[in-house]
Amino acid sequence: MRVTSVSITVVEIPQIRPIAPYRSHVRSTSTSTSAIVRVVTDEGLVGWGEHNVNFLPGVSEAGMEKTAGDWLIGRDPLNLEAFHRECPLETRLKSGVEMALWDLKGKAAGLPVAVLLGGIIREEIELAACMGIQTYEKAGEIASHYVEQGYTTLKTKAGSDMREDLEMVRGVRDAVGSRLKLRIDPNRAYSPAEAVRLAQALEEYDLEYLEQPIPAEPLWDAAWLRQQTRTPIALNESVTDLRSVWEILVRNAAAFILPDTPQAGGILPCVKIGTLCEAAGIPCIMHCGHDMGPKTAAMVHVAAACPAYSLANDSTYYGLENDICTEPLPIVRGRIRVPDRPGLGIEGDPEKLRHYRVGSR
Repeated sequence: MRVTSVSITVVEIPQIRPIAPYRSHVRSTSTSTSAIVRVVTDEGLVGWGEHNVNFLPGVSEAGMEKTAGDWLIGRDPLNLEAFHRECPLETRLKSGVEMALWDLKGKAAGLPVAVLLGGIIREEIELAACMGIQTYEKAGEIASHYVEQGYTTLKTKAGSDMREDLEMVRGVRDAVGSRLKLRIDPNRAYSPAEAVRLAQALEEYDLEYLEQPIPAEPLWDAAWLRQQTRTPIALNESVTDLRSVWEILVRNAAAFILPDTPQAGGILPCVKIGTLCEAAGIPCIMHCGHDMGPKTAAMVHVAAACPAYSLANDSTYYGLENDICTEPLPIVRGRIRVPDRPGLGIEGDPEKLRHYRVGSR
């Protein structure tokens, strides 16, 4: 089997409430933007992938397509280890292509990706509902909504102002108490000294974790922060590849690890990170970046097959107006069942791709 064509479509889909508008300390948005990858083989199989291009100005659909096609066309799509040894593509683009190759591999074998990854140990994957920065009142309203929808975990953005962060957390706790596990993510907004003050102030609210409150480097700052507080510290932006995770574990710099396919380079690196963390006894959570169907499905397969991904995984998928797949992944009481069809278990819809393609409307 050989690759005969690669196409990439950049799509933008409006978000709906309560996700929209999704405010972080960096920006506010009411849309999700992704590059959808379609890889075709000489045997007629089609693989679908996705990589995040949110907030990347000047991303060239044609440029990504040419770069990926020049390298991939004519190659064997099924040898994923060789792909990772040889692939020269930029990490985000590489991750989208690699996802499509896993979809092809599953379709060629007639098996779901999770089975190829070792077998399904979780039939359903729990999702963590997400929320942008909100006021005390609005945080309580949204938290109550998520409890009614059946979610058990909430992740919020943070980082614009420490007092605002604390008021938002207090709003959640006052509204729903301990019915939601709570995570907050300042996205590197604070200095180590500021993060200590915030983490200590959050101790009374019993967070599941405080995610990446400080810059990704140096790692010893995260290790030092952990020693100053009872609030568990999680790292995401510090997690780029297997070596970065090894360094985090050696330095005891995190209680939780959040990989993501665009940072790590695809599904296989996230699986390997999970195996390393499993050996160290550190839970992993799949991070999301306002993902559509292919990347959400990939998250589900990784979490279904890998013991380390034992907690609710981040998702804003339920907050999209629509999806580019023929059949959106159903979410019931905050959970997605593992697709039982071959590959990722999804198919792209050409009409939806045309409708949501950037510049088409």
